[in-house]
Amino acid sequence: MERQLDPEIERLLSAALDEDVGEGDWTSEWTVDAGQRAEAVVVAKESIVVAGAALVERVFLRVDDGLEVETLVPDGGRAETGDPVLRVRGKARGILTAERTALNFLGRLSGIATLTRRFVDRVAGTGARITDTRKTTPGWRRLEKEAVRAGGGENHRMGLYDMVLVKDNHIVAAGGIEQAVRRVRDVDRKGLPLEVEVAALDQLSGLRELAVNRILLDNMELGELRRAVEEVSTWPPPRPELEASGNMTLERVREVAETGVEWISVGALTHSAPTADLSLRVVGRPGRTS
Repeated sequence: MERQLDPEIERLLSAALDEDVGEGDWTSEWTVDAGQRAEAVVVAKESIVVAGAALVERVFLRVDDGLEVETLVPDGGRAETGDPVLRVRGKARGILTAERTALNFLGRLSGIATLTRRFVDRVAGTGARITDTRKTTPGWRRLEKEAVRAGGGENHRMGLYDMVLVKDNHIVAAGGIEQAVRRVRDVDRKGLPLEVEVAALDQLSGLRELAVNRILLDNMELGELRRAVEEVSTWPPPRPELEASGNMTLERVREVAETGVEWISVGALTHSAPTADLSLRVVGRPGRTS
């Protein structure tokens, strides 16, 4: 029985398969008998954290619902070079037609999970949590944010609708931080979390009495981050959490975490993650079907 995914994801799968298959996979149809069966494995060609396993299973079944797909490494699991990640059995044509679309999804999402795990491991023991941003591939946001979670990271807001983040342009347009925050408080009937971005330490004092949930410290140097943590620690509870953002690299992120911020947002998790290297190998031809 086919496992249905969310309609939004099903539409993305349809678009991806239509883009690749078009009128037909003539190479597979003209070189492989219709009844020929095969067994294939998807193999990691480097050390990766897997993400997108259920999606890839669905890709194969969308092409041929008679295929048998077995996930060998679940989302969040690690695969080393040469490890089989997924096994598929059934008609060879279906396997070959689905191959590239399946690998495109698995490689992209596993790449995000792998990079996320590197950041998470780098800040281990500090108490800081790694989170993503909205810098995602259009149409892929849910998948890419799920991949971040598979890598051990956490999701920031999914979109503009589930959190209020007052950024520099909002502040300018509203006439100041206090004006922007008070406007939100006056009309927010949903009780959404409220975060405010600041780019300089002198902006912090204006937030002391405004009871925001989180403060985003944008592109600050390590010394500035430490002073921000020290200042906010003197405020009466409940104190806002602090999020560091901007120019986060694997080389720098540990030092940022050690300043005492609770969150570190990393746009690179989704906009710059290299695609994980995987390949599909046909390993057997177990006969034919009529």
